[in-house]
Amino acid sequence: MEMEMEMEGGFGTNPEALRRPLPTQSPLGFLEASSMQAPPLASSPSPARGPRVPAKGAVLASEVVGPSPLLDARNEQELILHIRKEVEKGKLPADVAANLEELYYNYKDAVMQSRDPNAHDIVLSNMVALFDCVLLDVENPFTFPPYHKAVREPFDYYMFGQNYIRPLVDYRNSYVGNISIFQDMEQKLQQGHNVVLMSNHQTEADPAIIALLLERSNPWISENIVYVAGDRVVTDPLCKPFSMGRNLICVYSKKHMNDFPELVDMKRRANTRSLKEMALLLRGGSQIIWIAPSGGRDRPDPLTGEWHPAPFDASAVDNMRRLLEHSGVPGHIYPLSLLCYEVMPPPQKVEKEIGEQRVISFHGVGLSVTEEIKYSDITVHTQNVDECREKFSESLYNSVVDQYNALKSAIFRGRGADSSDSAISLSQPWR
Repeated sequence: MEMEMEMEGGFGTNPEALRRPLPTQSPLGFLEASSMQAPPLASSPSPARGPRVPAKGAVLASEVVGPSPLLDARNEQELILHIRKEVEKGKLPADVAANLEELYYNYKDAVMQSRDPNAHDIVLSNMVALFDCVLLDVENPFTFPPYHKAVREPFDYYMFGQNYIRPLVDYRNSYVGNISIFQDMEQKLQQGHNVVLMSNHQTEADPAIIALLLERSNPWISENIVYVAGDRVVTDPLCKPFSMGRNLICVYSKKHMNDFPELVDMKRRANTRSLKEMALLLRGGSQIIWIAPSGGRDRPDPLTGEWHPAPFDASAVDNMRRLLEHSGVPGHIYPLSLLCYEVMPPPQKVEKEIGEQRVISFHGVGLSVTEEIKYSDITVHTQNVDECREKFSESLYNSVVDQYNALKSAIFRGRGADSSDSAISLSQPWR
C-alpha cells in the first residue's frame, strides 16, 4: 500500500490551528473524541470478533461476510469462472477483474516458492477472501474518513491482511534490528507519550510486514500503529480491503497533488482536515504514527538497478516534528528502516493512473529501528532555522540508510545476524 507523507496545508506556520477540533463526524463514528484514545497497552490485545484464522496463514473463506458464490469455489478454475461471470452480469468492471486474475496467478507463483505443503489451500483461501472483499466494495463502496480506524468486525480486515501477506515472508531469512527499542517504545506509550516513526517506504505491503515481524514480540504496536496513507491505497479496488484493516490518516500525496489540476483545492482542504485529525490524536497521547517523509515508495537507481531509501523531504519532517511538539504530550521521533521490496516491488516510476501491475515474490524482509533522535541534540550548535530543519532531517535519513545497509547485508548477502554492529543488533524475535 502506498503510504505517503503530505504535510502541506499551513499547519506548520499556524500552531493554533492545530488546537481547534473538527466538527466533522464520520458515518462510522470513527472520529468521535472517545475513539481518538488508544486502547490500554497490555501484553496482548483482546481479539476482536472476526473470522477464525487457521494456522498456516490462510483466511477461512466461509467466514467472509456476505453471501457470494465465490465462497463455494473449490478450486482455481471455479474461482476464475466466478470472477468472469461477475463481469458478464455487470457487477464487476472488466479492468478490475483482469487485475484480480493477474494478481491470482502472481500470488500463486509467489506462495508456491515457499514450498509449504499447504500452499494450494492457502492461495485459494486467501484469494477467495480477497475477491469477495473486492466484490463487496464494488457493490457498496467504502469511503475512508480523514482518520480511519481498522475494521475488526464483523469481518476482521486486519487479520485478513496479515494472513494474506504472511505466506510471502521467508522468516528464515528475515530480521529485526534492535528489538529492545520497540520494548522501550511500548513503555513510553504506556506512560501516555507519543511515538513517531520516520521511515522509508518500499511496498504496498509495508504495514503488514511491520506488523508480521513484531506480532510475537510487540503485538500492541503491530495492531495500533497509525499509518499516514496516500489517497491511492484508499481508492484502488485491490488495495482498499487491506487499507480497511489498518489505522490510517488519509492524505493526498505531494507527488500526485497536481495530477488533476481541477482537484488541487479539494485535495488541500482534505489534507487540512486530516492534519487536524492527527493533531487531535496526538493530543490524546499514547499514539504511534508511521510516516514516509520521502512522499512515496523507494525506487531502484535507473542506472545500477540498486534499491536504496528515497531522500526525506525536510519540510515534511519538520512539520511532523512541530505537530508532535504542539500536542502538549511528550513525543519521541525514531528513524525506522524497511527492506522488503522483493515481496511486492512498485512500478519503476511513479504512475498517474490507479491500478498498477503487482509483481509478488516469496522473500526475506527486514525491519530496524535505532535510538530516538532529538531535535535539540542535532541542532544545538546551529542558529539558522532552515539549517536546523535540514540537519535534523538528514540525521534521521542517514540512520535509516545505515540500518538499511545492515539489513541488506543480512538478507541479500547471506550474513544474517553477523551483520549486526555496535548500533544495530539483528535478531529473529519469532524464533
